[in-house]
Amino acid sequence: RALNLTGPKSSKMSECLDCAECKASLYGQKYILKEENMYCIGCYEALFSTTCEVCQLLISCTSKDLSYNDRHWHSECFLCLKCSRSLVDRPFATKDDMLMCVECYSNEYSAKCHACMKTIMPGSKKMEHKGNSWHENCFTCNRCQQPIGTRNFVLKDTNNYCLPCYEKQFAQKCFYCKMPITTGGVNYRDQPWHKECFTCIGCKGQLVGQRFTSRNDFIYCLNCFCNLFAKKCASCACPISGLGGSKYISFEHRQWHNDCFNCKRCSVSLVGRGFLTSKDDILCPDCGKEV
Repeated sequence: RALNLTGPKSSKMSECLDCAECKASLYGQKYILKEENMYCIGCYEALFSTTCEVCQLLISCTSKDLSYNDRHWHSECFLCLKCSRSLVDRPFATKDDMLMCVECYSNEYSAKCHACMKTIMPGSKKMEHKGNSWHENCFTCNRCQQPIGTRNFVLKDTNNYCLPCYEKQFAQKCFYCKMPITTGGVNYRDQPWHKECFTCIGCKGQLVGQRFTSRNDFIYCLNCFCNLFAKKCASCACPISGLGGSKYISFEHRQWHNDCFNCKRCSVSLVGRGFLTSKDDILCPDCGKEV
């Protein structure tokens, strides 16, 4: 703050009231006190005044010095770069060291609402999804028009739906549990199923990605189907599924896996060859001669 000294002058007082820089007498002059030192106006401004970012002139001690991030402006130079309105006592934003009022900054750089196409002002709450932004109150369900907020929703044909509305309007019903299918799901015989509902009627294991078959409209995994319905191999007693094009041999009400249809004595494969029977055994012609 600039002070002014007046009153009687003595030699001792004169020595105490000299400028700390140029030593000129400050008696009867305005001066500035800084860290217990007195300076004349000229020396103080030369030593301590800052330079305005806009006009590049010194900001005198009698002018208001506005500072931001170690940069300084005259109050009359502290303006929005776009609209030139004063930013004194107003909120502002910066972009690449450029000062702008909030309105200009928002129009230039802030996201636009995907619904109303108006600027989403800095500091206001916005919703984002797949590169688009909305005002909180504009992010609504296309059916009930209620704000979705942080609830689950489904995007369909560029429109957003809250989960209850989507289920009412679009979701297929699971053939098994009759509840809506909102994500994923499988189709079997033109019927939709939840993945978790598409299970084996026997072991209840999920069948998605697994081999399965059906019998009397019931779905079975391969293991359950074979254990319940498949014929047993006359040699190894394991089930013969016959599924997926697997081949087997059938003779007189007995069946064999192809790999099991071998001569009882020499174990040579009899697939595609003549054979003989001896009681429950099958033999190649050579072994059969020895019986």
